[in-house]
Amino acid sequence: MTDTPANDDTADLREATAEAAPEVAEADRAAELEAKLADAQAEVLYARADLQNVRRRAEKEVADARAYAATAFSRDILSVADNLARALSAIPDDLRGEERMKGLVTGLEATGRELESVFSRHGITKMNAVGESLDPNRHQAMFEVPSKDAAPGTVVQEIQTGYMIRDRLLRPALVGVAKAPEGDA
Repeated sequence: MTDTPANDDTADLREATAEAAPEVAEADRAAELEAKLADAQAEVLYARADLQNVRRRAEKEVADARAYAATAFSRDILSVADNLARALSAIPDDLRGEERMKGLVTGLEATGRELESVFSRHGITKMNAVGESLDPNRHQAMFEVPSKDAAPGTVVQEIQTGYMIRDRLLRPALVGVAKAPEGDA
């Protein structure tokens, strides 16, 4: 067979294809490796983000645990504060002035102040309910009182003081709420 121009073109084409095939295979392999690398990088980014979210959640839970760890104890001690306030209010004014009762009254008042100071240090605050609109998230309505002076739904009497511990409700205030007088309905 003699070499004709057509045969030379075919041979050249074969040589070019043979030489290019490893490059195409390498290019395909490089593209595949780059895709795997991109997937691995994305997975690492997702894992880092997930780890950061878990860390933040854990830090928040620890902070909440520290801030609100005393909640159950605080609720229990509120009854002591209530009883102390009742004891102080039960002492008649004429006995408060007597010399033999001054020490008792002074001691009870000092105990009340100290209790309020401890509450303040631990983020426990009294809620002022009288005059506010009834808020079921902070008040527990015990009864309704017909009133011409207050708008319906306004707290007019507080039976038991409500307390907050930082930004959470510790105990709702037990209240009496105004309603429209019978004749106005």
